Order: sequence, then C-alpha cells, then structure tokens
Amino acid sequence: MATFISVPLKKSSEVDLVKPLSKFINVAYQASDEQGEYIRAVEELNKLRKSAVGRPLDKHESSLEVLLRYYDQLCAVEPKFPFSENQLCLTFTWKDAFDKGSLFGGSVKLALASLGYEKTCVLFNVAALASQIASEQNLDNDEGLKTAAKYYQLASGAFGHIKDTVLSALNREPTMDISPETMGTLSTIMLAQAQEVIFLKAASDKMKDAVIAKLANQAADFYGDAFKQCQYKDNLPKYFYFQEVLPVLAAKHCIMQANAELHQSALAKQKKRFGEEIARLQHAAELVKTVASRYDEYVSVKDLSDRINRALTAAKKDNDFIYNDRVPEIKDLEHIGKAALVKASPITTPLSQKFSDLFEKMVPMAVQQAMTIYNQRKSDFVNRLVGTMREATNLCNGVLASLNLPAALEDLSGDSIPQSIAEKARSIVQQGGLQSIEQLIKDLPELLTRNREILDESLKMLDEEETTDNDLRAKFNQRWNRTPSGDLYKPLRAEGANFRSILDKAVQADQVVKERYNTHCEMIALLCKPENELSAAIPSANPTKTLQGSEVVNMLRSQITKLDEIKKERETLEGEVKAVTFDMSVSFLTALARDGAINEEQLSSTQLEQLYGAYNQRVQASLRTQEELLGQVQTSHQEFSNLKQSNAESNQREEVLKKLASAHDSYVEISNNLREGTKFYNDLTEILLKFQNKCSDIVFARKTERDELLKELQQSIAREPSAPSFNVPAYQSTPAPPAAGPTPAPRSVFAEQQPPAKPPARPPPPTFTPHAASSTPANAAPASTPPNNPPPMAPPTQAQGPPYPSYQGYPGYYQMPMGYNPYAYGQYNMPYMSYQATPGQAGYPGAPPAGQPYPGYPQHPPQQQPYYPQQ
Repeated sequence: MATFISVPLKKSSEVDLVKPLSKFINVAYQASDEQGEYIRAVEELNKLRKSAVGRPLDKHESSLEVLLRYYDQLCAVEPKFPFSENQLCLTFTWKDAFDKGSLFGGSVKLALASLGYEKTCVLFNVAALASQIASEQNLDNDEGLKTAAKYYQLASGAFGHIKDTVLSALNREPTMDISPETMGTLSTIMLAQAQEVIFLKAASDKMKDAVIAKLANQAADFYGDAFKQCQYKDNLPKYFYFQEVLPVLAAKHCIMQANAELHQSALAKQKKRFGEEIARLQHAAELVKTVASRYDEYVSVKDLSDRINRALTAAKKDNDFIYNDRVPEIKDLEHIGKAALVKASPITTPLSQKFSDLFEKMVPMAVQQAMTIYNQRKSDFVNRLVGTMREATNLCNGVLASLNLPAALEDLSGDSIPQSIAEKARSIVQQGGLQSIEQLIKDLPELLTRNREILDESLKMLDEEETTDNDLRAKFNQRWNRTPSGDLYKPLRAEGANFRSILDKAVQADQVVKERYNTHCEMIALLCKPENELSAAIPSANPTKTLQGSEVVNMLRSQITKLDEIKKERETLEGEVKAVTFDMSVSFLTALARDGAINEEQLSSTQLEQLYGAYNQRVQASLRTQEELLGQVQTSHQEFSNLKQSNAESNQREEVLKKLASAHDSYVEISNNLREGTKFYNDLTEILLKFQNKCSDIVFARKTERDELLKELQQSIAREPSAPSFNVPAYQSTPAPPAAGPTPAPRSVFAEQQPPAKPPARPPPPTFTPHAASSTPANAAPASTPPNNPPPMAPPTQAQGPPYPSYQGYPGYYQMPMGYNPYAYGQYNMPYMSYQATPGQAGYPGAPPAGQPYPGYPQHPPQQQPYYPQQ
C-alpha cells in the first residue's frame, strides 16, 4: 500500500554570475576595503549555484542542504543588488519539469531577467527533492516515519509558497509546472502524504482507534481534494505525470477511507454497536474491492483487504448467532471526525541551519531600517498631499451646495428641473438608488453576526478546554504538571479581545452611517423618482426671466466653470502623485559605501523634496486659486440673490434644490461607506476563520496531550499499592499434602467420549488445515502421543454460536483434533467421493454401529497427506 508520489526536478541552463555582479561591486564600492571580499563572495555564489542546479542531485539530505543554502543566499542577495532589466540584468533559463518537449506541449522552457524567477525555480527543486527523499524513507521504523512526515510538510509548504508568490515574482505568465494551479495541487498532494505517514505512525504506535480513524479520515479528505484539483484543472491532465498520479490519488482516497472505517468499526465494537461495526466493515470492504479492481497495478491492498474481511466475517458471525443487532445504512451512521496533525511548513529564511550570508558585510540592518523609515515618510507625505486636495474639494462642494449653485443659475425659468439636479438624479438611479443602499444596510447585521459567531465559537473552545484543565488540576493537584491553559491562551485571548473591540467600533460606525441615511432618505427617494414626479415635487417659482442674460449670471457661471476645472486638475494631480516611485535602496547602499553610515533623515527629506516638491507647489497654488474664486462666487451670488424676486415660493424652491444637491453628495458617501463596511466584514471573516483554526489546533493538541497525561496518571495510580503489606497465616502459605490414591494419568490429546446430557457448547470455527484420518483401527484407543504430533491446544476463546450439526451415526458432538474440518465439502459445495486407500495403508474406518459411540479419533501419522481440500 505504501505507494508515494514524488516530483521530478527542474533543469536550468548555466548562468555566469561573476561578471555582472563584480562589475556592479567595482562601480558601487570603489572606495570600499571589502571590494575584494565581495568579489570573492560572488565567486562563491557562482560555485554554489553550479553545485545546486548545475549537476544531478542524489536523493539525500546533503543534496537538499545545498539547495536550501543556495535559496537562502538568493533571498539574502535580493535586496543587496539592484536586480532588474534596466540595472543589473541577469537572465535565468529553466525547463518545464513535466513537459518533455512534445509538439503539442506547453512552454518547454522560459528565460527571464528576474531573480524572483530564479528563487521560484530553486524553491520548486527544494520541494521536489524533499518529496523524493521522503518517498525513499523506510516507513517500518519511527525514524523513517518522522523524516518522511517532515519532508512532505516541507514540500507542501514550498509548493504553497510558490503558488502565492509566483505571479508577483515573475510579473508574467509562468510555465505550467510552476503555475498557481499546479503548485496548489502538488501542495495538497504532499500534505495528504504527510497525513498518511502520521496515520501510519499512529497505527504503528497502537494509538486509540478513535484517533487513528480521524487521522485516516483526514488523509482521505486531503487525497480527495488533491484528486479533484487534478481532475478539474484543464491543463494538468495533459501532463503524463498527472495521468500517472490520478489513479494513485483515487486509490489512496479509498484506502484511507477504508482504514478510517476499519478503526471506527473497532470503536463501535467497543461501544457494543455491533450493527454499526458490520456496516462500517462492509463499506470498507467495498472500498478496497474498488481499489483492487481498478487500481491494482498502482496500489496493492491485499493485506488490508484480508484484515477487513477477517474482521467482517467474525463480526457477522457474532451478530448472527448472539447479538442480532440491526445493521444500519452507511449513510445513517455518524460521520467520522477529522484530525489534521500536519501543516505545510512555512517558508521563512533561512531554511538551512548551516546558512551563512556571503554578503553579510555589504548590507547591514541599518539599510533595511532606513528603507522602512523612508517608506513611512513617503507614505505620510503622499497622504498629506492627497488629503489636502480632497479636503479642499469637499469644501468647494459644500460652499456651492449651500448657495444652491449651479442649480440656481439653471433654474431661472422657475418651473423646470435644473440640469445639475437632473444629472444627479440619473446618477443615483444608475447606481441602484435606495434599493442598493437598503440591501447593503440589510447585509451588514448578517455579516456582523457571522463574525461574532466565529469569534464566540473560537473563544468558547478555549473556555471549555481551560475549564477541563482547571478541573483536572484541582483533582490531581501536583500530579497535573503541564502548563496551565490560562497561561497558554493569554496571547489568543488578547487577540480575541482585539477582534471584539474592532467589531464594537465597527458597530458604532455602522450606526453613524444609518443615522445619516435616515436624515437624507426622503430626499434620496425623491431623486430616484421619474422626472415628472421629481418636477412636481419641487415647488415652482417665477423669478424675473431677464436675469438669464444678466452680467451677474454670466459672471457666476464663469466662476463655477473655473472651480470645476480646478477640481478636475486635482484628480489628475492625485493620480500623478500616487504613481511616483523611486528605489532608495541604491542611494542608501551608496551612502553606506561612501560614508560608512546612513543619515536617513537627510537623504529621505532631500529625495522626497526632489520627487514631490513641484507637486506640492501645484497643490498650494490650486488652494489659493480656489479660495479667491469662492470669495468671488459668494459676492456674485449675493448680487444675484438681490436681483431675484424675493417671495416665499422662490425661497421654498431654493431650499428643496439645496436639499436635493446635498442628498446626492450624501448618497455617494453613504454608498462608499457601506461598501467599505461590507468589504471590512468579509475580510475580517477570513481573519477570524484563521483565528478559529488556530484555536481549534491548539485545543486539539491540548486534548491529545491531556489524554496521554491522563493515561499515564491512571497507570501510575493503578500501580500504587492500595494498602500496606500484612502477614499471611501459616496454613495458607503451606501447601496441602497430596491426597491418597493413584496419580491420575496425563490428559490425552483427545477427550474421552461421554454421552452428552445436554446440547454441547458451540465450538469455535476450525482455523487449521484438515488432515486425513489415520489408518489405526477405530476401536483402538491411542496408547501414547506420537512424538511428531503437536501438543494439544485449547480452542480460542470467542463468542459461541449454535451447535454444529451431527453426522449420521454420531450420537452428538465430540471434540475433534485441531486441524480437522468435517465441513470442508459443504463449504466448497463438492460431492462426496469415496475414500481411495493409498497402497500400504489401512483404509479409513467405517461408521460405528447404530447407538454406539465412536471411541475416539486415531492419531494422524506424520507422513499422511490431507484428503480434504485445503482452505
């Protein structure tokens, strides 16, 4: 059954690292005393690459160590040299690990000037070689099992890391062997194999059936996921590698399920659920039968099948003869739990324990710290500029809305909808109107409740386990010598309290948004109505139509147009500010090489002033222009208001138009806030699920530890004497004299025949190969046991069934010698054949006369061949 999957290595073309890196060092570190040391380090790096990827690697840990060292060195070198196409250009070429170069295959190889591509391919080889080493381990001992589990988890973590980082590392479409789909599938396969190894170790250690069943069920789940990923990915099955892997995954899925059912059936037997035991064994037998019929050439299940069939036969017999328990349907049984004791190993450098940075002196921690501070300064600078522009735009919109501009200029007729109001109404309708906001508001409580439930359930698991731990500590006192759960869970509880605080603040923010919505709900609803209803809802007025061509109106329109141009210019300016990029690492490295120290504040301030000084000046000029225009608009609007006819209808109409303009701005802001809230809750759900998994994992580990400690305590308590020693009376310790009379003869191999007074007890089913009868006469009792015959053996202890039927001429059941099977012909449905005596041997004794018992079966001569068919 131990068929495990490994992954082939990628192959790379030779790359000369010495020339380009040495040239960069000569230019960047001209005055550095370590220049020669850096060049020698480059030569060592080049040798390390040749050892890691330039030759075939053995399936040994020493070869994996070379790969790990090279990967660690790449990670350490990446921030120290400006690897890019326009600075330090190194092209790495790697072949597809699975594609053998067929006409209809995908990309056979890919060449990129990217160190991230080199890291990805090396990490792929780390995972592939780890899988090969794990597959070569001897799983019959603990050391081999531990090593295999370790390297399968390393392979899973490496493939998973590539899946998450390959697209960002390459910035283009990768070859299929390192695509996210392939990496995700291989990561799952490796995790499944690690879980299977843990199952094998648990079975080898004879752990509880409940634990082994959960481990096997989790392994089956992992194999099922891997099989689905292989099956439903369009590009994977085209590889011959995955065509070979698919049947193995399917077989392993069934085998692990069968193992889970087998061990769960043992648990059911312990709980005296005999019907459930049979149902699970039958299901397990069907699973291994499927594997044997479909995937026999890939995986052998003979041993497992025999084990299941033996258990099923015994269970059926006991149930038929004794318990008569109803056998339920498999679908009606309780689902077997799952226990994932393996995780993909996180890829955090350094991976090698023997790693030493060849360029350690080149870039000390000061550069990384300087880069962190610089990035923070840059972010603050950009946010300040953008925030200033947005604040100015909001101020402008607020002033114009309070003056009912530009709607007041468009409303000189007094009875039509202003163009700006009509556009705002159409914009709201296109965005979904009230219905979209109400749906978002309706969804928020559900999202909040879901997050609260996840958090509460996570903390509840911790509470329950901590309560159990406290109870056991109070019960066993000093004997309960493990770390208290309360101390162990402090970081998790602090994290949970932080999540609860975040949810409480989110609830307050939701309430503010809802109150604002309720304030503007009526006007937003009015904007959502058809144009005729909207026009009817706005009060009409009859201002002087001569204002349409007045100088004041033209002046206001000109000023508002200029304000609109300023707002559009700010939007363009904001995009330009955010798009500015600059790599300060080269400046810091140059400063370090030149000065021996980094004045981060001076360098950062100088560089930020060069990058954003011109943008800052444009922003300030925009603010001054807007301030002047707003002053002019207010003055012109005052003159415009004086010229308009002053009456109640006109004032009422203007107030409604102001509210409509404000309602549109509020709608946009409320919609954005609600969408941000929905995204916040959804993102928080993923974080809380990870927190829940973390709590679940630690609680399961604590429960396993608790069970082991309880088992040890129970055994130690059982071994303790319950009372002090005491003296035994002399007559009890002195053996009694033997009774007078002849010494009884030793018990014969065959029991002496006695007429039964009642039906005899059921014997166990024969399990030994039957032998032919001896030619000794039937009426001759055996005088002594032949030296070649084995000593008599007691029948195995097990549940008794109904008595076996007696043969004609036999007055009842008589104990038969071990290995004799009187029912062999019945089992094989063969006709009775008369006995043919072998020349030189006596014939088989005939039946005794009616009413007379057989005096006993004769001994078998050692040379006699069996007559009945073997079972």
